Amino acid sequence: MPYLQIVYASRPFGFDAGTLIDILFKARAKNARADVTGCLICRDDIYLQLLEGPAENVTRIYKKIREDDRHVEVTQLVRHGVPERMFGAWAMRDDPVQSWMWSREEIDAGAVNTATSDEVLAIFQRLAQEASEPAG
Repeated sequence: MPYLQIVYASRPFGFDAGTLIDILFKARAKNARADVTGCLICRDDIYLQLLEGPAENVTRIYKKIREDDRHVEVTQLVRHGVPERMFGAWAMRDDPVQSWMWSREEIDAGAVNTATSDEVLAIFQRLAQEASEPAG
C-alpha cells in the first residue's frame, strides 16, 4: 500500500481555543512539509485524529503526538495501509464535532476503546464526503 493511515484518540490537556488554533496552525505547516494529510476532530473531552501519507512521515508525526503533553491517554485505534488518501486536499482538516459523534457520556463509558476500526473510519469517511460536496 502506498500510504499509511493512523487514527488515534486522546484527551486534551488544557484545552481552549488558543491551544486548538496553535495545534492546527503548526500541524498544517508541518504536515504539508512532510506530505501528510488528515483530519482532526476536537472538543474539550476528546481529540480524534486521522493521519495519512508516507509511512515514515506518519509514524514520525504520530510519535511526536504521543510525546506532546497537550495529549493525555493517546490510544491508537487504526493503523493500516491504504491505496489512496481520504483527505488528500487537506494538510489538516478540522471539525468541531457534530451531533453524530460520540456523546460525552459515551466517551466516559469507554466508547473509544470499544469502537471497531470500521466505526472509527466511518466518522472520517462522513467528514471526507462532506468536505468534497459543494457548498450550498
